[in-house]
This record gives sequence, structure tokens and C-alpha cells, in this order.
Amino acid sequence: MRKKLHIGMSIRGLGYHPAAWRHPDVPADGSLRFEHYARSAKAAERGKCDMVFFADGIGIRERDAPKGSLARSGFEIVEMEPMTLLPALAVVTEHIGLVTTASTTYNEPYHIARKFATLDLISNGRAGWNMVTSWSEAEARNFNREEHVDYDTRYERALEFVDVVTGLWDSWDPDAFVFDKEGGRFYDEDKAHVLNHKGKHFSVRGPLNVGGMPQGHPVLVQAGASEQGREIAAATADVVYAVPASIEAAQAYYADVKGRMAKFGREKDDLKILPALSPVVGRTAEEARAKFDQLQDLLDPMVGLARLHSTFGDLSGYPIDGPVPLDAMGPHEVRSISESLLARVRDEKPTIRQLYEEIAGKAGFGVIGTANQIADVMEEWLDGEACDGFNVTPTHLPGGCEDFVELVIPELQRRGLFRTEYEGRTLRENLGLKPSRNRYKTARNPVFGQ
Repeated sequence: MRKKLHIGMSIRGLGYHPAAWRHPDVPADGSLRFEHYARSAKAAERGKCDMVFFADGIGIRERDAPKGSLARSGFEIVEMEPMTLLPALAVVTEHIGLVTTASTTYNEPYHIARKFATLDLISNGRAGWNMVTSWSEAEARNFNREEHVDYDTRYERALEFVDVVTGLWDSWDPDAFVFDKEGGRFYDEDKAHVLNHKGKHFSVRGPLNVGGMPQGHPVLVQAGASEQGREIAAATADVVYAVPASIEAAQAYYADVKGRMAKFGREKDDLKILPALSPVVGRTAEEARAKFDQLQDLLDPMVGLARLHSTFGDLSGYPIDGPVPLDAMGPHEVRSISESLLARVRDEKPTIRQLYEEIAGKAGFGVIGTANQIADVMEEWLDGEACDGFNVTPTHLPGGCEDFVELVIPELQRRGLFRTEYEGRTLRENLGLKPSRNRYKTARNPVFGQ
């Protein structure tokens, strides 16, 4: 049987183009209204997408740099907290997975284990946790710090954090709860487990006071192209969200991460790699280009310069149609993105305007064209071992999501590249992943009261 794509749909906020909020079809206040998210989630489910995805942050990470740029940007300024939002979306959907970010830097493992276990119960097995480290000073300052934790410590903490969370999810065997009214037993003691974790960053006894999750473990999603990120993905993740700039970069990343899995006792298909894809689709190529140009025309130059600030510093004093200078460096908060931009400037020598228009216009690999043209690209990447599918990052919502579902999904289905019905009951099943394994099986552990 031919390998099929897995598709996630990012429905965070108003879309991934920084001018999306100015689009005439986008409700400028949509990120504060439940109906806005529900409309996109239902559309993605109509298209049989595997999951909706929220790449959340716990602070306004965009800086007002250059001064005045922040007030002109509607991107990731205000939005709903996803661990409150997703249970509500679970009630108005039936099949689609519900995945969101939760930071390993500014949370405690017990909180995260409990919240995602509860989401898995509410959604009947559709929960997924995008496990990331927080990187911005804006987030640090919301959590009693002036500077964020150093890079290596963040990843060291993240590895231990994930181990604790999955250990807490294993507190109960799948059949631990017998609910035997006549015999007077609520659970089987031999199938209940105390974690008793004592590590460098965490001391967590357990057990988790949520049990009976349909998936056993909610699906683990990871995003990060660094060396540490790749190791975490190979060791622990079920899904990886990547942001390669080309099929060649995607193929190299795919081969590298999949090649690390054997040392962790994992098979290559135990992990699905879904690069970001930013499609703009029209019934003709000209219509697609007009849709994209409409958004680009709405982009304020100040907002464009702000997109470059983290890597290149303040460029507002330089000619906007001149070369990108390399002598005014920013903080490089997201190392993998900064390295990619610097390489592009050295190799291609774009102007400042060309660079910010290029990166503002897409969140991932951008494709502008007809459904047939976009499907061609997706098929090439799948067949070329560059991905197992895609995480679609629409330029604007809900229109970008609905265009993809109405135009591209039917073409993928016609080619036999995508499902026509959901295969399973849970997100794990629809992704074609193995059932999660409880680390204790049925080994006896200390009783809870000791």
C-alpha cells in the first residue's frame, strides 16, 4: 500500500502572516472569540486532518523593536490560553487530534501530566503535548526571572521533565480500575504505581490523580532543530514539527533524526516528521498569487523590520532597499532560525525589504499555486523521504484553512495520498503509532499511603 500523508492544521490566532489581522475576511478580534477557533477546527476535521495544532507562547514574545512596530502587529499579541480552549474544542469536534504547546521551562511536570491526561479523557483520546523549552526574555519576566534559563540547562531540564510526565502517566495500568461495588475494591493495588522520582531538577512522588486515559500516553510532539532538540525527538517524540527552508534541508533533517532512533530502541516509523507548509491556494495560479500579494501589500514595513530584529538587530536606520548588514546583530533567541537567516543573507544577498517580505510571507516552506501544484510539492516531499506529512500553517484564518480543506485535500485524496475517513478512534491510532507502553507493566509498587 502506498504511504499516506499525515496532516496537522495550525489554527493559532489569526494566521501566520503578520498582516493577517488586516485582511478583509479575517475578524481582527478573532483570537479572542471561541467561535473563530471552532470554525477552523471544524473545517480541519471536515478535511480529515490528523490534528489541530497550537504553537503557544506564555508571553508577548514580539518586542517593540523598532519602536512602534508592536502596535502595528496583530501577530501573537492576544489570544486564548490553549489548555482552557482545547477542552471546549473537544466538545464541538469528534475525531480530530488536539495538540498544544506547554513549556518545560515554566511549568512543573505534575501540572502538565494532569492537564493533558484530563484533555485525553475529555476528548476520548485525542490529546497531544507539544513539549518545548521557553526561549524568550518576555516569558522569563512573567515567571520571576530577568533572563531566561541558559540553553543547555533548558534542554537538560526538558529531558528530565518529559521522563517525569510519562512516568506519572504510567501511574495506573489500563485495567487498574475495577470499580467493584460488591467486592468493595475501587482499583487493583497491583496495577497502581508510585513514581518516586528524585533527579537533578525535579523530585516528584506521584501517583497522578488522573487515570484511565484512552491513549495511555497523550501523543508527544516536539519542535526544535538544534542538536539537543533532535536527540529529544529521536528518544521520546511521536511527532516532530520542523521548519526546513527547502526539500534538501528537509531530507537531511529527516535522515538525521530518523537515523538516531535505533540507539533508543525505536523504529523509524515510531516518529512522524511533519514540516511546516505555508500554502496559498487558488483555482488558478493567478488567483493564488493575487491572494498572496493582497497580504503582502498589507504588511507594514515596521512590522517587517521587527521580524528581522531577533537576528540582525535594529535595521530601521538602514536603507530598506539596501543590503542586509551583518554588523548589527540581535540576540539570536531561536538559534536554528537565526542560523538559517544568516546563511541566506550570506548566500543570496537579499535587500532588507526582500528578506522581511520573504520571511513574513510564510511560516515554513511556502507554496503559492493551484491545488494540483501544491499537491505536487507535498507528493514530492513524501516520496523523497523529506517528511511523513505536513503541519499546515495558513497565512490567515479561517480562510487559509478552509481553502486548503476545500481545494487541496480532495486532490490529495484523488491521488491516494490522504485518507477519506479517519482510520481509528484516537489521535495515536490515526497517526499510525503503536500503543503506548506502561513502564511498570504489572510490577508491584509501594502503597500510596507510605
